[in-house]
Amino acid sequence: MAKFLYVYHGSGKMPATEAERKAATDAWTGWFGKLGAAVVDGGNPVGMSKTVLPGGKVENNGGSNPTGGYSIIEAKDIDDAARKAKDCPMLAMPNCSVEIAPIINMMG
Repeated sequence: MAKFLYVYHGSGKMPATEAERKAATDAWTGWFGKLGAAVVDGGNPVGMSKTVLPGGKVENNGGSNPTGGYSIIEAKDIDDAARKAKDCPMLAMPNCSVEIAPIINMMG
């Protein structure tokens, strides 16, 4: 099995109320439960990013495609990883997506 990086993009907002937090946690826990042992690292949400451009200029705009978080998942190939991502709770939010990339093991 290969490892894949899921990068969550979009304008998903952190839940504001306790009920919203519980619903979000339950959705992610349920999805990870369905994935089972394929979840290598459930990951975390991330904060607003900065982009360092050639020449050292820094933009504080969160990037052209803001990252909301990440996970690492095992799958037999990238198509299997894409199938596994189809039920991701991130996709229930407007204008959100899951970018999938294979993790290349450079250390053997």
